[in-house]
Amino acid sequence: MHRFKIGERGQKMFWLHGPEREHLVRVLRLAPGDKVIGFDNSGGEWLGEVEQIYPESVGIRIVGEHYPEVEAKSSVYLVTGLAKGDKLEWVVQKGTELGMAGLVPLRAKRSVVRLEGDKARERVKRWGKIAAEAAKQCQRVREPVIYPVSAWAELRELLPEVTQWVIPYEDEQALHLSQALAELDRSLPLAILIGPEGGFEPEEVSWASDFLAARAVTLGPRILRAETAALATLTIALSQWGDLG
Repeated sequence: MHRFKIGERGQKMFWLHGPEREHLVRVLRLAPGDKVIGFDNSGGEWLGEVEQIYPESVGIRIVGEHYPEVEAKSSVYLVTGLAKGDKLEWVVQKGTELGMAGLVPLRAKRSVVRLEGDKARERVKRWGKIAAEAAKQCQRVREPVIYPVSAWAELRELLPEVTQWVIPYEDEQALHLSQALAELDRSLPLAILIGPEGGFEPEEVSWASDFLAARAVTLGPRILRAETAALATLTIALSQWGDLG
C-alpha cells in the first residue's frame, strides 16, 4: 500500500499537499475509494481511504491507526565531514534505512567541498528530500533530521545536551568502537563524528575530545572511505545496542 507524508491531520481526516498530492494524483493516479497509509513524524501511521481530490490537496478519511515499533531503540546521529560528489546523498539514504536519528553535515578542514549560503541551504533541502523518500520506502514513521551545514563550534547547540560522542580516528589503536559503546549509556543519544576524504586533522580530534568529551576509537586495521565508515559505524552502534541484527 502506498505511503504518504501527511500535510495536515484531524480526528477523522488527513490531507496531502504539494508534492505528496501530486504524486498521488498524477503519478499513481489514485482515485476516491483507494486506500493509502499516511504518517506525520509523530510516531504513528494512519490507514486512510481517498475521499476527495481538491485542486490543492487530497482529503483522506481515516479508517485506522497504528503505532508500529519500527524506529531505532537508540538515537544515533551521524556528523559527517562534507564530501565530494554524491557521497553524502548515499549516506543520507542508507543511514535513513538503517535507522539514524539525524545527520549533521560538518565543515571539516580537509573537506574539499565548500558549501555556504544559498548553496548550502539548497543542498540540505535536497538531502532532506532523499531522507523523506527513504523513510517512506523503508516504512519508518519518523524521518531523520537533516541539520544545516555546520561548523565545529555549533555542534553542541544542535544536538541534545546529554549526547555522547565518539570519533573514529586512524591514529587511535587501543579503543575499539565496540568497547566504547559497551561503556556508554544506550538510553542517551550518541553522535558519531566521521571525517571527510583524508580524515580529520589532529587538532580537530583534540577539539572534539576537549569540548565534546568525544572518545577517539578505532574501526580496525583497514582505512575506510568516509561513506563506508559512516554506515559501518551506524550499523555497529545500532546492532550492539539492540536494534539491528
